[in-house]
Amino acid sequence: MNDAPGDPRVLLAEDDDVIREATALALQRYGFQVGTVADGLTALEVFRTDPPDVVVTDVMMPGLDGVGLTRRIRESSTVPIIMVTARADPIDMVSGLEAGADDYITKPFESAVLVARIRAVLRRVGPSSAAAGASDPAPTTAEPPEQAPRPPSGVRVVGDLEVDTDALHVRVDGSPVQLTPTEMRLLLEFSAVPGIVLDRDTLLERVWDYQWGGDTRVVDVHVQRLRGKIGADRIETVRGFGYKLRR
Repeated sequence: MNDAPGDPRVLLAEDDDVIREATALALQRYGFQVGTVADGLTALEVFRTDPPDVVVTDVMMPGLDGVGLTRRIRESSTVPIIMVTARADPIDMVSGLEAGADDYITKPFESAVLVARIRAVLRRVGPSSAAAGASDPAPTTAEPPEQAPRPPSGVRVVGDLEVDTDALHVRVDGSPVQLTPTEMRLLLEFSAVPGIVLDRDTLLERVWDYQWGGDTRVVDVHVQRLRGKIGADRIETVRGFGYKLRR
């Protein structure tokens, strides 16, 4: 990768030479440093040696595919990952998100769309993530029992779930829970208004920065992943509307 300080660093894993070179050039024009590899095993080696700010990976690659690469990265890192899938095979998208990808984009795609997605996932791990509560509705927390010490400022408490909106730490029954930046943003939205239903389009706009009607399956898969980490019964599905965090 280039050494220009301050430029976001992208690791692009794509086995098609033409797509890889064209995408790298486009990202460089938008100010990104880009490292390219043609297979998943090389991508994993590069990632471990020189971790980037974001990973963009195709699903179908020799050696180790994009889904496998995402799983291996998620064993040790919450770095944002964008999966590139074939339009005709939605199962690739679901598999990638379930493995831990933060977002996906389908082929063929415009470079400006990919750039927008990269910038969106980078915002989730930047200062704006830590300050996410500034533009959210006023936090609503479970009222602590009488005479019990109140939680410190910036900590939302819903039952035995604690969300520290300043340090971006999550605990369930006192035990720490590690979330990806996207999962954290999703939980911040739910914990700001426990008991209130949030529809999928609202979550797409607030968490993924989609200003248009995107694929709501990305929300559904991330809700399932979040449930797996904080408890399956904590986020309730309200059929025909969306989801809510149970009080």
